[in-house]
Amino acid sequence: MTPNAGLSWEQAVQRLREQPEQRQLVLDCYYDDPLSEAAQRYWKSREWTAVRRLLPAGRNRALDVGAGRGIASYALAREGYSVTSLEPDASSIVGAGAIRALAAAAALDITVVQDFSERLPFADGHFDVVFARAVLHHTRDLRLACAEFRRVLRPGGRLIAIREHVIDRADDLPAFLESHPLHYLYGGENAFTLVQYREALEAAGLQVKQTLAPFDSPINWTPRSRFLSWLMAREPIWSVASAALNRVDHRPGRLYSFVAERT
Repeated sequence: MTPNAGLSWEQAVQRLREQPEQRQLVLDCYYDDPLSEAAQRYWKSREWTAVRRLLPAGRNRALDVGAGRGIASYALAREGYSVTSLEPDASSIVGAGAIRALAAAAALDITVVQDFSERLPFADGHFDVVFARAVLHHTRDLRLACAEFRRVLRPGGRLIAIREHVIDRADDLPAFLESHPLHYLYGGENAFTLVQYREALEAAGLQVKQTLAPFDSPINWTPRSRFLSWLMAREPIWSVASAALNRVDHRPGRLYSFVAERT
């Protein structure tokens, strides 16, 4: 498939919505409307239940980077955080406009800022949590973005970067892009190696506390696999099965998640 670079992200999502055969994908990606219902569904999802366990005990200031439609901002606010959503796209469907409308409708403490991860317009040490859902692989400068995340975190603050596409080598990238259900519409996808992610985090001065492989957490494989959800509920079968699946899974673009802290 040849990417259509002429489509914006908003146009790509609209095009996806227009395809009846992609209805389940739209729901799985929380691109459906009304947005308030999609955000509520995300907050109650198995993915967010697992994310909740990664959040620090305090509920203070959180930055949601690359916030998109605001589903994670909504979830963080429902958890008690004062949330700042960073989203460069102004779109009322998939960007800052959508987040503002969602925050107003839900009466939640969410401030929206339109800017990029590589130039965060915030003071040093301002946030307790930086949350990034499928963001690092989209950055124009991975190391600079990680350095900015570290800068705006307070000492001891936590970066939670989830659902990041991983490839084993640069030669795997074309195969991943070919398989991505949205890349052909707007041409904006990317992936890095596991080493590149870890090196960028560590070079920024962040200490990586957890690296969650594809089958270590439902964060990386929900909501699409009911079988894995069924299997996960059956310990100790799941511990053996997940370890085996992680060993054999070399799919280009498989998902990893990271938890790191500013020391």
